[in-house]
Amino acid sequence: MKLAIIGGGGFRVPQVFEAVAADDAPVRIDELALYDVSASRLETIGAILSRLARERRHVPVITTTTDLEEALRGADFIFSAVRIGGTHGRILDERTALDLGVLGQETVGPGGLAYALRTVPFMTLLAETIRNVAPEAWVINFTNPAGIVTEAMQRVLGDRVVGICDTPIGLMRRAAAATGNSADGIAFDYVGLNHLGWLRSITAGGDELLQPLIESDASLETIEEARLMGFDWIRAIGALPNEYLYYYYFTREATARIRSAASTRGEFIDRQQATFYAAPGDDPLATWMQARHERESSYMAESRSDDEQRHESDIDGGGYHQVALDLMAALASGRSATMILNVRNNRLVPQLPDDAVVEVGCVVDADGVHPWPIAPVTGEMLGLITQVKSAERLIIGAVHERSREQAWRAFAAHPLVDSVGVARSLVDRYSEAFTEIGALLR
Repeated sequence: MKLAIIGGGGFRVPQVFEAVAADDAPVRIDELALYDVSASRLETIGAILSRLARERRHVPVITTTTDLEEALRGADFIFSAVRIGGTHGRILDERTALDLGVLGQETVGPGGLAYALRTVPFMTLLAETIRNVAPEAWVINFTNPAGIVTEAMQRVLGDRVVGICDTPIGLMRRAAAATGNSADGIAFDYVGLNHLGWLRSITAGGDELLQPLIESDASLETIEEARLMGFDWIRAIGALPNEYLYYYYFTREATARIRSAASTRGEFIDRQQATFYAAPGDDPLATWMQARHERESSYMAESRSDDEQRHESDIDGGGYHQVALDLMAALASGRSATMILNVRNNRLVPQLPDDAVVEVGCVVDADGVHPWPIAPVTGEMLGLITQVKSAERLIIGAVHERSREQAWRAFAAHPLVDSVGVARSLVDRYSEAFTEIGALLR
């Protein structure tokens, strides 16, 4: 089987290689095609993969190319992890919002909407190219903002596009462990959008386990999301929220901490990656591993006190590369797997359009991805989902119709933008900061 990675010069590609080339990998990839617009980045990542390949018994043929159609042709699976505008674009996404007094974060709020304005045009073109070159391939999307991008690509390719994220499955696994169970031994109810969801139930042997977990300080202490939000708030809402809900529940505190920090997350990543790619050294694998450790240990640092370190269990969700491997294995082998994925709504949440993308529990097998029924979504959870989804769909509409007015409405509709006037200023400033946005929005 052939796996094509769009964004093959990306920093985290070696993690995908480690997963697919592992001795116990549940599916064998014969060819790994790396596509990127940067030949130099492909060369650096290729050198790391060559070093990793020495320690593996089952190594796919690795090809690198700057020709998109060449990478896609013959692919069984296509993994998308691109960053349109690079890490410098992320800096502008975050700083432009912060300069107007609103949250500046990569995927959440105005920064995520600006990211989508730059990314959806390319991802739509990618989907159209896949339709022409590799129409039978499964597309696994990790390109952020993942929910918006997956929904835009599904408008071209339908259900063969699946969005993935490692945060919900990591939450579910930590919660299962806190109840004394393995992830394979429980049923659960998780619902939301990408980077906005809640684990609302865990059952094993017919017994509901989430509420006893929530009532136990010792159990909650093992769950990063509970430590971020506070045990009292977890008990108040009666559910375990995705870690990104920190930005919605503690917007003022998050914005203040980000603004007072020496640098934004985007600035940190930009410096780190620029240093790595410019000088990977004589042993690029060792340099890469050190940079990866620094990146993971500092993740969402604004949500923790200065002296608080992440627990080992906080990063033990398997990573997005493992989620992608599990998804490919279930589709290719037919061995069913339980996952949390970004898929078409199809009346799972009746208040949302059928073609809206939601993040829910699914069973995956050779016949495809099968979302399972969820409990009704009500109250403030439903309100937040519908408001954010309306902003997401407006931003997709703004791209397709090249409409500045729809972009303005999208920013104004988002719950983290507190003024129609600020929403207009955001559209204007992002249009000035990014020539592609200025050209897109009439």
